[in-house]
Amino acid sequence: MSKSLEHLYQLSKKESRIIIGLMSGTSLDGLDVALCALAGSGPATRVNLLQFSTVPYTDKLKKEIKNIFSKRQVDLQQVCLLNAYIGTYHGTLILDCLRQWGVRPDEVDLIASHGQTIYHAPAALHGLPDMPNATLQIGDGDHLAVKTGIITLSDFRQKHIAAGGEGAPLAVYGDYLLFSEKGQDRIMLNIGGIANFTYLPGSLDPAQIFSSDVGPGNTIMDAFIQSQYPDKYYDADGALAAGGTYHPSLLAALLDHDFFRQPFPKTTGPELFNLNYLSEALRKTPINQMSPADIMATLNRFSAEAIAGAIKKTLGESNGEIFVSGGGMHNPLLLKNIQELLRQMRIRSLNTLGINPDAKEAILFATLANECIAGQSPGLGAGNPKIPAIRMGKISLPD
Repeated sequence: MSKSLEHLYQLSKKESRIIIGLMSGTSLDGLDVALCALAGSGPATRVNLLQFSTVPYTDKLKKEIKNIFSKRQVDLQQVCLLNAYIGTYHGTLILDCLRQWGVRPDEVDLIASHGQTIYHAPAALHGLPDMPNATLQIGDGDHLAVKTGIITLSDFRQKHIAAGGEGAPLAVYGDYLLFSEKGQDRIMLNIGGIANFTYLPGSLDPAQIFSSDVGPGNTIMDAFIQSQYPDKYYDADGALAAGGTYHPSLLAALLDHDFFRQPFPKTTGPELFNLNYLSEALRKTPINQMSPADIMATLNRFSAEAIAGAIKKTLGESNGEIFVSGGGMHNPLLLKNIQELLRQMRIRSLNTLGINPDAKEAILFATLANECIAGQSPGLGAGNPKIPAIRMGKISLPD
């Protein structure tokens, strides 16, 4: 047996593991690196965040990724090159973080890499007969493993699709393992480029767990800011939106799409919610001209309406608590709009549960890797084919 396979076998029997979780979202702002200590598995999983950093991408890399991101026609050579480049680059960023933290690579058991999504294509979006759900993340796991010398798990979304899911949202698995609480209904809301939520029943019954994408989080707001202000990547603190007024007619046009009428659960991405989507809504709006601030205020309200509407449609007048994570939690106006639409619910930061909300997604992928190596088949998916009871992650050995 090879040294790496022997190490992998021993890891599966350890009481705890040191795992680095990686996440780079559709905002393309950088790589989240979470050094986690995970003990146990299944609902008994315990996680301790030891270190966390978000390493910004260079402007050059952001531009390279944007050239192939969420586009049906791209330079295939560039996709091929970036798949290898990002894998090695992420490995370099990990080694830099470990040096800063005073941790040796041989003290880390596993890397859990989400990769960089460049296209998400559920069947409900592409509409092509006889073609499956699909998604593509680049940043090859073998390059990561060889660069760092650490066993790497990657491509988590592919197994989800192969087992009948849509490749998203995957947060439901980690949410269930880490945040379920007997006697307390919880809604775990993540507002990234796309917003999604998981409902965790206080009964702890896995069959009652529900998770879905709901529509845009930050994606259209970020794209609009970048189109109007080349030196900005997002509406910091919701400042531009707060200086405008949302227009009901534009809001109605934004909400008038088949996606919002599709049954839950469902997934989506920037392939739908982008500047073209905004342009089409503006074309339908009987207003000659709107200021950038008013458009941003309307987009902010649009994201809030999508989130609140999905929670109301699926959970009714639930009075469970909402725990927020993702970049959108730093937008005060967005949170204010959501609270206004969900008055019966209390919105809180994930910090109140002892988890850094900015690190949540990276931690969740570390948790998925822990389950793949040490856990049993998760007790999810009963009666819900879009939450298959599977373990996820392809294993790349460094030798």
